[in-house]
Amino acid sequence: MANLDKKYDALFTPWKIRDVEIKNRIVLCPMGGTSLFGWMEHTGNHFDKEAAKFFLEKAQNNVGLIITGIAPIKSTYMGQWLWQNEKMFVELKEFMDEIHKTGAKLFIQITAGMGRSWAIPTPLVPLHNLPVIKTLIKPIIDIPYQCASPSELPSRWSDKITTRALTKKEIHEIIDAFAKTAKLCMDAGVDGVEVHAVHEGYLLDQFTMEYTNKRTDEYGGSFENRYRFPVEIVKAIKAKCGEDYPVSLRYSVTSKVKDFCVGAVPGEEYTEIGRDMEESEKAAKYLQDAGYDMLNADNGTYDSWYWAHPPMYMPLNCNLDDVSHIKKFVDIPVVCAGRMEPDVGAKAVEEGLIDGVGVARQFLADSEWVTKMLEGRVEDIRPCICCHNACFNMAKYKGTANQQSIYDASHIARCALDPRVMQSDKYEIKPAKRIKKIAVIGGGIGGMEAAIVCAKRGHKVTLYEKSDRLGGIFIAAAAPSYKEKDKMLIAWYEREIQKYPIEIKMNTEVKDIDSLGADEVIVATGAKARKIPVPGAEKAIDAVDYLLGDKSKIGQNVVIIGGGLTGCEIAYELYLEGKKPVIIEAKHDLIVSDGICLANSSFLRDFFAANKVPTYLETNITKIDDTYVLGTDKNGNNVEVKADNVILSVGYVPTPAFKKSKHVHVIGDANKVGNLRTVIWNAWDVCMKL
Repeated sequence: MANLDKKYDALFTPWKIRDVEIKNRIVLCPMGGTSLFGWMEHTGNHFDKEAAKFFLEKAQNNVGLIITGIAPIKSTYMGQWLWQNEKMFVELKEFMDEIHKTGAKLFIQITAGMGRSWAIPTPLVPLHNLPVIKTLIKPIIDIPYQCASPSELPSRWSDKITTRALTKKEIHEIIDAFAKTAKLCMDAGVDGVEVHAVHEGYLLDQFTMEYTNKRTDEYGGSFENRYRFPVEIVKAIKAKCGEDYPVSLRYSVTSKVKDFCVGAVPGEEYTEIGRDMEESEKAAKYLQDAGYDMLNADNGTYDSWYWAHPPMYMPLNCNLDDVSHIKKFVDIPVVCAGRMEPDVGAKAVEEGLIDGVGVARQFLADSEWVTKMLEGRVEDIRPCICCHNACFNMAKYKGTANQQSIYDASHIARCALDPRVMQSDKYEIKPAKRIKKIAVIGGGIGGMEAAIVCAKRGHKVTLYEKSDRLGGIFIAAAAPSYKEKDKMLIAWYEREIQKYPIEIKMNTEVKDIDSLGADEVIVATGAKARKIPVPGAEKAIDAVDYLLGDKSKIGQNVVIIGGGLTGCEIAYELYLEGKKPVIIEAKHDLIVSDGICLANSSFLRDFFAANKVPTYLETNITKIDDTYVLGTDKNGNNVEVKADNVILSVGYVPTPAFKKSKHVHVIGDANKVGNLRTVIWNAWDVCMKL
């Protein structure tokens, strides 16, 4: 720790959960898809070797406490209870021996279920509503059980589904299964278990809240009845495992919910319909007194998902004030998660505001980030940019359920920035069988990633960039004030690429690839802005030109044509600057795009609604003038909007400088317009084979 910056010292002090001592205050928080008992990629439960590899790598890199991703107490497919697979726990014991050699501790998180928050994939929605099909597929996947809730409720994901209420018999089976599973974990050497969750609007949380619990039996109504289910779970675990076996609870301090599917954005005045702070003060102590030994805490539900899964629009350390407040009402350790910055977390620990700093997706972006901090190499840490493009890309817009592909739904907790995460069987660096001279044309993220991968494999790489700066179109994407992590990522790439023997030729536009004398050419020349064929279109500013341009010339009334992600992000930035943005979008909703997480898109939709940013959907532009924009809505009515400036954000088209051939490979947006995940993974797909 000789090189550790003193401001981080408090992070590397020991603490205890019951009698289990944790060597430092850094907690790897649970992420769906990193369960040691599998996720949804196999039928039935199993010991997941990919997740084990993931956690062992983190343990070897100085994390204090690991909490694994949710393991459904009853498997999503085939309906097997966790405790029924004894072989799995034999393998788990061997794994725990390896974990403990590193000095790390590990808790296993077990979930009672998701209830109305179960992210049902769009293709499965019709099956849920067809009684015969529903019965036939029940042995494989029991959809009504997966989304069963305290009461009949609207699904968070599909307006075509109403969830059924759990029976008391099912509740008692779940409680019994928690106890049996916790005992098997304890016998396998697992340091503790975490109950998932009075948190994020999952099943147990739905029981605790009045807006989702309409039961009239002993599991509904009064405060004590609503909290009975999680209380009976911890009591059953303690009865089976003993009082000293640590049981953590994943806990949302407040719900931040205004209505079903409508969250409250930071700073908004609203009436809480979920758990407010007054109830939380009482609930936290009540749950502690029931037997829980730690609160692993943040805020929000799936109706306000951006609190528990904060995108880049949310403030750094967004849950710290609420979590530190709730610590005043309990005597057990409290961990805070939610865009936690190490320096702020260290200060909060030092001041006794919290006991542990919860970090999740930063471990995906850079598995060695704790080690780098200890070694004084903070600038070498690849930052998580909160994009959710691979770790949790559960997309939704009007008229859909979860728009993830079935494959993605069964392989979450991957990383847009590092395709090796939870995919080590598919992506790895292998020395090249024959060293080649490789030319990379384009110095954006895709070009830099391709150059680095090729150099790591031993190839001789030259990178050509026609401008005077590396970063490509991502420089524009990183321009808004709230994109501090994107800016850090560009700086990381600029430093990282210097570590390899890559010749970089700036201000060099390649006109003839034959003159390069390369064995292989990688074309990463990105995309250009799409135009619209309407009168006055030349008066509009392209989104990229706006993001990179002189903002002093932008007036108060700004119309953004195009309500996709880029257009909405520009409108958000304009609002933060005190401007009056208006969004005009031809489609039926904002951000109609697969692959953009609902946590990200719902923040922008909720923000615009809360702050009364005008949004015209299903409206086509007919004319752009100097002071206004004309359009036609879906009913054929004319729409006229005042505009000092018009920003055009209607998508991009690939601009490959050269066509594909046997030795010319087109990657990233030059091949197909996508996002950082598609750009970086595509670079690996090509470069691993060269």
